[in-house]
Amino acid sequence: MKIIVLGGAGEMAKRAVQDLVTQDDVERLTIADINTEAANELALSLKDDRVDVSTVDVMFHKKLVDTIREYDVVASAVGPFYLFEKKVVDACIEAGVHCTSICDDHDAVYSVLPLDEKARQKKVKVMTGMGWTPGMSNLLARKGYEEMEEIDLINIYWGGSANDSEGAAVILHTLHIFDGYVPSFKNGDEIQVKAGSNPEPVDFVSPMGRVRTFNLGHPEPITIPRYLPDVKNVTLKGGLKESYLNNFMKFLSKARMTNSPIKKDLLGKAFKKSMPMFHRIGSAVSFSSIRVDVHGYKNGARTTITYQAVDNMHNLTGIPLSIGALMLGRGEIKRTGVFAPEADGAVKPDKFIKELEKRNIDIHRHEESGIR
Repeated sequence: MKIIVLGGAGEMAKRAVQDLVTQDDVERLTIADINTEAANELALSLKDDRVDVSTVDVMFHKKLVDTIREYDVVASAVGPFYLFEKKVVDACIEAGVHCTSICDDHDAVYSVLPLDEKARQKKVKVMTGMGWTPGMSNLLARKGYEEMEEIDLINIYWGGSANDSEGAAVILHTLHIFDGYVPSFKNGDEIQVKAGSNPEPVDFVSPMGRVRTFNLGHPEPITIPRYLPDVKNVTLKGGLKESYLNNFMKFLSKARMTNSPIKKDLLGKAFKKSMPMFHRIGSAVSFSSIRVDVHGYKNGARTTITYQAVDNMHNLTGIPLSIGALMLGRGEIKRTGVFAPEADGAVKPDKFIKELEKRNIDIHRHEESGIR
């Protein structure tokens, strides 16, 4: 199969590229990036004749379409996704090429889901949100859903550290998700809640430990109820290990300093320059975590199943992107249209978890049951 990785020289996509090149059935692997120097450096480090480099700017639609037509699968890590996800999906549908992405912005998902029928008509498969959160989170939620007889509530939590990433897209995403109102799902209805609201301390597996989490803007409350029938409540909360950064993000939002792409871009550049300082005063933890709590009934008893994982962010994000691209290229994804990985006909959770374990990402499972 021939795979092109958009944004392939970036922090998250780099890990996907490194994994894809280990697969014997990948006959061509293209690192496509606006930063040609970084792409060439990555390609040289891989020392593999199947790898090449392409200079791609997703803002130029026709050139993007012409470029990706040569491939079987597009794997996209071009962020921020609130600016670029729809551009990539539009191009893939026009080119007739299957696509997966690590899109983690809620408004970006709103922009691409309406393209479902258009993609179906062209028999194109577009799997949005195949990373850490969303992606791993959605599939762990699906795994718990399949284990239960009834589902009441799915709580998704993530915890990160400023020491675990310094990518520009990650910074912009963090500024974005703390701003305005964001989706949640309550009593069968999608609602909007204030970003940064309803703080909740959450315990993650070691070495992450306890993190103060908040309502933040991610796609899971949008897609999980769409694809998992009878789920009535889905929440998404996240936070940084460095509490002062959470508070600072909330302050910036309240001061209306992050309410436009231009403002976020300016702040993002300032944050990028300041990252060495944040690393010096940040948490000693340099990892990221996911926790998914599925509440319902199993064998007639009230039950909660909890899944967790901890690793570096580039592993948690880049490895699922690679797995998703390989599944598309191998024909393991049967569904056409635009969809999230937990949809019927998309990724099978057990298969996904096995693929993670092959790459040394372990899923921790805990179950607690009571009397109905």
